[in-house]
Amino acid sequence: MDANEREFLERCAHAAIGAAFEVSNVLGVGFLEKVYENALAVELRERGFYVEQQVALDVQYKNVTVGHYVPDLLIEKCLIVELKCADHLCNEHLAQCLNYLKATSLPLALLFNFKPTKVEFKRIVHNY
Repeated sequence: MDANEREFLERCAHAAIGAAFEVSNVLGVGFLEKVYENALAVELRERGFYVEQQVALDVQYKNVTVGHYVPDLLIEKCLIVELKCADHLCNEHLAQCLNYLKATSLPLALLFNFKPTKVEFKRIVHNY
């Protein structure tokens, strides 16, 4: 990854974090994950980003597709975003994002939790 690609990825991540806080401020707590997913997609699109929802990503084994992962959002085809509404983020949530990164060879995922009164997030990095 060259400096321009890294800068673009960081700009996408920064925008996604800001958009998640905006969604949290406007909607508050108590909705289902899908509501936050849709709202975050709307917010990011309004900010000029290309966002795909629930895109099936192939998992390859020796050039054979052996499964699919479906992250909540894929921003600009370079940043995976996974949303949760859980009491707290746990190792399984982090592992899920790490598996998305391994399967896609993408370097960065953001994991958001909208259940707490203030949205929380984690950056998950793989080969960055």
